[in-house]
Amino acid sequence: MREGQGQERKEQLKLIEAALFASGRAMGADELAATAGIASIGYVKKIADELMEDYKNRDSSICVVKIGDKYILSLRDEYAGKVSSVAGQPDLSKGALRILAYVSKNEPMMQSSLVKAFGSTVYEYMKELLDNDFVRTTREGRSKKVETTQKFREYFNFSK
Repeated sequence: MREGQGQERKEQLKLIEAALFASGRAMGADELAATAGIASIGYVKKIADELMEDYKNRDSSICVVKIGDKYILSLRDEYAGKVSSVAGQPDLSKGALRILAYVSKNEPMMQSSLVKAFGSTVYEYMKELLDNDFVRTTREGRSKKVETTQKFREYFNFSK
């Protein structure tokens, strides 16, 4: 690899790192590619994996974690518990948290059952939960099946 190409790759790696830091959430390779101005999603995945490996080899409390097909800048487990008192709370409304707890306890469940239990405000809370990648839905007939995601389990430290 020529020196100019190596420097360009380092800049792209820093851009992806900056995007993960600034967003504070899991980002897919497509979103990282758009942010970094890189056309190849496969290339972005390589760079993100390289960044993940780089953090793995550092003596740092921070790491890059892959959740499904997304990447997030996070704290290593051994430090997360020690600083949890200063960490921000999830940006979810109380209603969304209530729905999320109910789904987590009863999953997989139908969205129509949620509407029967909590009323039509469920739709607003479901959008919030979907936007934060804490639940996923799949169409089943006229309703949707709702279940929690890997991000939910990692974020709230649950195991399935």
